[in-house]
Order: sequence, then C-alpha cells, then structure tokens
Amino acid sequence: MTTMTDTSLREFKMPDVGEGLTEAEILKWYVQPGDTVTDGQVVCEVETAKAAVELPIPYDGVVRELRFPEGTTVDVGTSIIAVAVAGGGAPAEEAAPAKAEPQPPAPSRPRPEPAAKKPAGRKPVLVGYGVAESSTKRRPRRGVPAAAAPAEDTLYAATAIQGVQSELNGHGHGQAPGEQRPLAKPPVRKLAKDLGVDLATITPSGPDGIITREDVHAAVAPPKAPEPVTEAPAAPTAPAVTPAPVVSYDGTRETRVPIKGVRKVTAAAMVGSAFTAPHVTEFVTVDVTRTMKLVEELKQDRELAGLRVNPLLLIAKALLVAIRRNPEINASWDEAAQEIVVKHYVNLGIAAATPRGLIVPNIKDAHAKTLPQLAESLGELVSTAKEGRTSPAAMQGGTVTITNVGVFGIDTGTPILNPGESAILAVGAIKLQPWVHKGKVKARQVTTLALSFDHRLVDGELGSKVLADVAAILEQPKRLLTWA
Repeated sequence: MTTMTDTSLREFKMPDVGEGLTEAEILKWYVQPGDTVTDGQVVCEVETAKAAVELPIPYDGVVRELRFPEGTTVDVGTSIIAVAVAGGGAPAEEAAPAKAEPQPPAPSRPRPEPAAKKPAGRKPVLVGYGVAESSTKRRPRRGVPAAAAPAEDTLYAATAIQGVQSELNGHGHGQAPGEQRPLAKPPVRKLAKDLGVDLATITPSGPDGIITREDVHAAVAPPKAPEPVTEAPAAPTAPAVTPAPVVSYDGTRETRVPIKGVRKVTAAAMVGSAFTAPHVTEFVTVDVTRTMKLVEELKQDRELAGLRVNPLLLIAKALLVAIRRNPEINASWDEAAQEIVVKHYVNLGIAAATPRGLIVPNIKDAHAKTLPQLAESLGELVSTAKEGRTSPAAMQGGTVTITNVGVFGIDTGTPILNPGESAILAVGAIKLQPWVHKGKVKARQVTTLALSFDHRLVDGELGSKVLADVAAILEQPKRLLTWA
C-alpha cells in the first residue's frame, strides 16, 4: 500500500545551456543521495559542445537519486537528478512514473524431438555407419563359424546396410546367395559406380577391410601417382616468402579517446566549413620591430597597469582598424535567403587551446573598445578559457577571428574559417631575422601573417587590402593614431 507523505519527487532535467545543443556530459556531481539542496545551489558540472557549465537546482529539497554517473553523456530534456521537495501533497512514490512489476515469463516447454521411424520391434539404425547405441563389430568377411555369428540386432543392422548399399550400387537382386560383398560405405560405392569400377577387383586399404575413396581412385588409374589432393602439400617453390609476424597489442601501444564535447563539435564544424565555404589564403611577411618596441612601452603605461599587454593586443587592434577601413569583409553568407549580410559590429574571436580542445570565444563589440578596454577583455577571455569556464554565449555570434600559432613556434598556417564567419587571421612566430631596413641588412623582428577568407564574400582585392592594412599598421604602429 502506498503511504501518503507531504513530499513529492521533482525531476530536474538536463537543460539546453547553449543554443541548439542536444546533449551534455556530466563531468562532476557536487551532491549525493541524502544531501539537502537549496534553490540556486550548484549540483553538478556538465560539459557541452561549447563549454563547461555548472547547473543550479531550481528548488529546495533532499536528493533522492542521481540518474546518471559522472562521465555519462545525457540528452537535453532527460532527467538527471530526483529531489524530494516539501509541500507536494502527493505520494512521493507516485511522483515518478510507476514501473510495472515485471512478470516472470512462463516456462517454455521444450519441443519434443520427432520420434525416429523404425520397423516394429527393431532398433533404429544409422544406415551405412553401424548400429545405433551398439558396440558390436562388423561381421567377418569369409568363413566365419556359426558360433561367432553376431546377435539378432547386429544381423538386422548388417542386412539393412547391405540392402541400402545394393540399391545404391544397382546390385543385390541378382547376387548369388552366400556370395560375400566387398565392404564400402555408400558414398564410396556410388563413386565406384560413377567411375565404372568393380569393387570386387579392389584391394581394400581401410580399417577392417573397408574400401576407401582413395582405393577407388587408384583403381581408375593404377599407373599414375596418387592424386594431388591425397598427398601432402607440394613443396614450396618460393621459400623466401614467409608469413608476416603476428603483432600482439597488449593495450599499451594505443590509446582510444572518445570523440565528444568540444572536439566532436569542432571537428564537425571544421569539416562543414572546409567543404562549404571556398577558402582562399594570402600571406605577408612583415617587420614588426616597431610594434614590439611599442608593446614594451605600453607595459610601463599607468593606464594599462595590471592589464595583459602583448603583441596580440596590438595585432587585434590593427585588424579592427583594417576592418573599419574595409567594412565589406565583416560579413556572412545567408544561403537560404541568398544574401550577403554585412555586419556593422565586430565580435572578435580569439582561438584558445584548452585541455578540452580548441575553443573560439569572442569579444563582443570589439570595434567600439578602447585599447585599455580591449586589453581587459582579452585578459578575461584568456583566463576564463584556461580555467574551462567559457560560457556558451561567449562563443556565439563571432564575425572575424584571430588564431595565434606563433606561440607554438610556428611560422604560419592556412587557418580554416569558423562557420558563419568571413575571415580568420593567423599570426606566426615573431623571430629575429635578417631584414633590409633603410637600405641595409639588419636584424629585425619579423613575422608572417596569413589571412583566410570566404571567396564567396571576399574577392582577392578586398582580402589583399585588409591583409596589407594589418601589415602596414604593425610595421608602423603610429598609423593606429591616423587610421583609427
């Protein structure tokens, strides 16, 4: 009987913590069954395709059950935790869907084996292979005394075998009484009949004087060597050819990593981008010695005290200025409407490598920020990404992206566009190289920039202008004052 209580079970379902997400992985539970929770308390951390997110419970109560263990990927809308809340007025046991008690299946009756047909009063016989459930030996070939004659059952079995053999062989009806027939199994007799061989002329080589298939073949062509199928395999003609050694994998030579979360979505997005948008990549090598000097000066500026000041800050500012000078590059392709959508704002994406995979959060309205504001936003973006706390909203709505492969010592690359964006700028390593400066070869700080763009939106002229503007600003940073 169900007991009425003043509590009821509430099922907290996996929410859609990001636009268009269908699943999330439970990374960590912060509560266990029996714990008391309050409205707004974080109960678990989940990883979506875009970020790691903490989930708060929306009501007070006591945890009854965790529906899934850590590491499980759960579809959005699926219950992940059951909480008993007060004041429900409904039976706690009835709050969750009642499960019907499974009924034990009716015992299945084994099908009776079909009874073997046999002559009345006689035991069944496996024709051609002896008497069932009998250990008697075959009868002697010739001259067996009557005292050694087999028992009645054995005599019947031998008679039945001979009868079937005679039918297969086409003999028996005209055989003289008392004549001893050669011993051979029905398949061998049929082979002899097909080849026109008289079994009486063959010397048996099988056990107990049984004629074998080999005996029949030998009788057909006595002068010939035994058939190849009866011989051992032929001697190898190419002894140098040996089978490849079998490699045993004991589990330590390979590691398999499930494709899920950020890596899964990143892979799908990159494949979609690479095979949807026609990519074009242009390169330019630029002397950034003056930019590096400006970075050192800005680090001493009181207005930027405590902020992250590095070459990426000035490169980002240079790209924003280039976009202002060439606004058509900041656009997207609307396939459904067959329109080019020019954006009058710049959400600047910054590619960040994290233990969870590559993510690209973006700085909203980066075009409207001053240099100190841009430095502050960059610092927050990088710190949040390294901690794995980037929100899904921070990775939505990007328009143009910067990826800094130079931090890994790489000179340049051909970056793939983020879906829905028009361009991505790759920044290579800044190295001291020989460079012609004011007519003389000197050691200068040099880097290579690569700009990939969607050729449906951006033609060669527009892409070249943007890349040239970025390079010109990094070569002469004072242009930031005149072009901005």
